[in-house]
Amino acid sequence: MQPERVATDFQISLSSDLNRWRFFVVIAQLGSLTRAAAFLDSNQSLLSRQLNALERECGIRLFNRTGRGVALTETGTLIFDRVVALLKDAEQLDQRLQDYVKAPVGKVTFACFGSIGATLAARLYADLRKDAPGVSLCYMEGNVGQIEAWLADGRADIGIMYRYADVLPEHEFELAAVDSYLVGSAADPLTARAEVQFSELRDLSFVLPGAPNELRSTMESLARDIGFSIPVSMETNSLTLMKLMVAQKGLHTTLPIHSVLEDIADGRLQASRIVNPPIKRVVSMAISKSKGPSRTVSLVSTRLFDLARSILIER
Repeated sequence: MQPERVATDFQISLSSDLNRWRFFVVIAQLGSLTRAAAFLDSNQSLLSRQLNALERECGIRLFNRTGRGVALTETGTLIFDRVVALLKDAEQLDQRLQDYVKAPVGKVTFACFGSIGATLAARLYADLRKDAPGVSLCYMEGNVGQIEAWLADGRADIGIMYRYADVLPEHEFELAAVDSYLVGSAADPLTARAEVQFSELRDLSFVLPGAPNELRSTMESLARDIGFSIPVSMETNSLTLMKLMVAQKGLHTTLPIHSVLEDIADGRLQASRIVNPPIKRVVSMAISKSKGPSRTVSLVSTRLFDLARSILIER
């Protein structure tokens, strides 16, 4: 729970220009306007004007002018240590602000679909550890509907989703467009080919995400246009289970190629690009409107944009 913050009516006048007090300290330490001007890389007349202005604001003399230079008055001596402390506090505040600008801090939650999310989260973590170690991550995995809900209520700061329409919703931007592949077991003759006609899907048994789902709706709409229906034997939103049912039970599914590359390399699955018509997926990114993008969220979204594109486009 955040501590209650009480408004404080600070009245600041004499300390509003800290540079004049910096001049005050340097002049007092060096005992000479000439030496102080050389130290500050300024000129004596400017320092003299600044000192006179400071004394007018204070309403009292801070220095006695002597033939040998200047010396603090009794009042100047009394406040000298407090002024030094004030300047040190200001210097520490300035440094902390600079540190914040250079290295953002805070927690950022991003949500993504399963076929790329884990890889993306691992790469993002490694990337941020190098130059933004003050940023902590929370990763949430879900389908499009869940990610949209998390963005709407602020549980997620950033969301990465699949879209199948030609025009993205407002406030989303495209990361990449990817093809959909028919995925089968290692012994499946259909997916041993480089491409498969969409019409050839009519005689297969599928494991697909449960409705409502944009991929499912797109496939069913395309099938109706050709004159058949997509035979779904099992529904699941688990990518792991989906691939297991394909590899071990002879079912088929439809996925982007990046989600099965390791399975193909290990000889568990095969994949053939769907054509005539193809099923295009647009990977999009959105930032929660309920919070507004903080500087840290903006940093993470930029890194996610670059990393996601490298993962998707390199495939």
